[in-house]
Amino acid sequence: MRFSRKAVLETLEALYPDARPELNFRNPYETLVAVMLSAQCTDKQVNKVTPALFERYPTVESMAAASVEDVYPMVKSCGFKTKASNIVESCRLIMQLHGGEVPGDMKALTALPGVGQKTANVVLANAFGVPTIAVDTHVFRVSNRIGLAQAKNVEETERQLQKAIPQKDWVAAHHWLIFHGRRVCHARNPACEACALNNLCKAAKAAGGKVVTPTKKKTDIQA
Repeated sequence: MRFSRKAVLETLEALYPDARPELNFRNPYETLVAVMLSAQCTDKQVNKVTPALFERYPTVESMAAASVEDVYPMVKSCGFKTKASNIVESCRLIMQLHGGEVPGDMKALTALPGVGQKTANVVLANAFGVPTIAVDTHVFRVSNRIGLAQAKNVEETERQLQKAIPQKDWVAAHHWLIFHGRRVCHARNPACEACALNNLCKAAKAAGGKVVTPTKKKTDIQA
């Protein structure tokens, strides 16, 4: 079958009609903290630590008043101490510059320590309903394999996806691609034979129906 962006998107939507964030959060503050913790960490692990974290520090104000030494043991399983430091410092800056309210614009979010464009996009989409396409490792891998994008970096992938996907579907498509990456189009040993996109996927076609995963170092997707 000839490659068709429309057919790819329709197939993904049919496969994952209920795709949504797999991180647990209830407000912009919890969204920001959870997404910051999820960098180079699984959503499942983040969801294990955030209930106790948010019970102890339920607001931006309470987190801003915390010490990194108290926060780090609660989130240690999600990565380096830098994450705890960035979360506490970000909340202090939000108190100082934004009256304790997590800002809803890209410039203000990316000015916070530990918040890159991907993290900001996820927060904007899920906490504020802003149409964005956050390119994490799954979105980068799957979109470039399938052929929705042909880019060597995250920034160019995001720009190409914004052109390839109708804006009304940006947030949903982000989740479709993540679900497909986690369930089918794995980084290593993708399940091409069982993939509903096998006859559309450019990488599968080029490889004769089965994507061969290179042994080079995994692409590093920043927060």
